[in-house]
Amino acid sequence: MKIKRMLTLSLLAAVFAAAAPSAHADGDVVRIGGNIHVAQDSEAHDVVCIFCDVNIEGKVTGDVVVLFGDVHLAGDAQHDVVSIFGNVVATNNASIEQDLVSVFGAVRLGENVTVGQDLVALFGALDEASSVTVGNDTVVKPGWIVWGPLLVVILVLFVLMREYRAYRRRLVLRGYNFPPKT
Repeated sequence: MKIKRMLTLSLLAAVFAAAAPSAHADGDVVRIGGNIHVAQDSEAHDVVCIFCDVNIEGKVTGDVVVLFGDVHLAGDAQHDVVSIFGNVVATNNASIEQDLVSVFGAVRLGENVTVGQDLVALFGALDEASSVTVGNDTVVKPGWIVWGPLLVVILVLFVLMREYRAYRRRLVLRGYNFPPKT
C-alpha cells in the first residue's frame, strides 16, 4: 500500500512538472520538456532548456543553455551557446558573439557564421563551411575518444561474465552422474 501511494505521488509530481508553464524573468525563458522558439522579430535574454529544443530566429542577448536537446540558430546569440547531449546547427549568416560549446553532440555551421570567441566540440563532430569565422581557439575532440575505450571495457566485462557463468555451470554439472552409467 505504501509503495502504491509513493508511485501515485511520484507520477502526480511528474505530471505537474511536465505541465508547468515556462518561467519568464526579465526576458529569460526557462523550460523543461517544452520547445522554445524565439521568433524573427523578437528578443529574449537568457534561454535555458532541459529535455527540449531551442529555435532562435531572432536575438538572444544572454546565454543559451540546452541539456538533452538541440539548438537551431538562424539569428543572433550575443553571449555563449552551450549544448550538452544535443546538436547545434547554425544556419547561414548566424552569429554567436561569445563561445560555442557542445558536449556529446554534433556542431554544424553554415556559410558566413561568426563565433566571437572559442569554438569547443567535445566528443562529437564538427561540420563547418569554409567561410566560418572563429575569433579565438577551435577545440574538437571526436567521440571515439570516449566511446572506443568504453566499448572495449564493455566487451571485456561481457567476456569475463560469460566465462564465469560457464565455469559455474561446469561446477554444478560435476555433481551429476552424466552421462548415466549403463
